[in-house]
Parts: sequence; C-alpha cells; structure tokens
Amino acid sequence: MLGSRSTKILDHALIALADPTRRAILKRLARGEARVTELARPFSVSLNSVSKHIKLLERAGLVVRRKVGREHILRFRPEPLSKIQNWISKQEAFWKSSLQALDNLLQDENDSREQKK
Repeated sequence: MLGSRSTKILDHALIALADPTRRAILKRLARGEARVTELARPFSVSLNSVSKHIKLLERAGLVVRRKVGREHILRFRPEPLSKIQNWISKQEAFWKSSLQALDNLLQDENDSREQKK
C-alpha cells in the first residue's frame, strides 16, 4: 500500500489533472518555462482564477515557481506523472488478473455443466 505522503502526492496530482484548464497550462509548460501572465493570456478567466489553478498544480508537485524580480516563472515537473503511471499500471495488472481469474472460474463452471449433460 502507498504511504501517506505518496497517497497525498497521487491524490493531488490526479485532482490537478482532472481539469482541462490545468492540463492546458501543463501542456504549455511542457514546451518550456513561462511567466504567470503569459500562461493566463489564452484563457477567458481572470488572472486570479489562473493563479488558483497554478497553485493546485504546485501543490501536486507538477509545477515549480521561481521569482525573478517581480515576475513569477513557472516550470513543469513531470515526476508526479510517473507516480500516476505506476498507480495506473498496478490497477491495470490487478484488474486483468482478477478478470482472468473470474473468466477461468466461469469457464470451469461452464465445462462442468457441459460434462453433466
């Protein structure tokens, strides 16, 4: 089972990725660093709203901020995505295994019925 810190990181990252605005911000940052004002430009919401999205991305560890004078420069951090990918892979393996076991059980029952006929 994941530790408490790992669980929080995963939870925050999944929440952050659930919103299309935040995904668009990450997509832009994947091309390189950007100022907050530059990131806000394409959106039809206030700078304050974009800042709230950015704070969620920072809390998830997907974005790092640095100050240069009065400017806030943001950079994408992909590391939390590997935690998500790892979690998804484990879920996929669990469900494949579980469904295969169910399929085998149902097939065995079906074979037993066929033999009794």
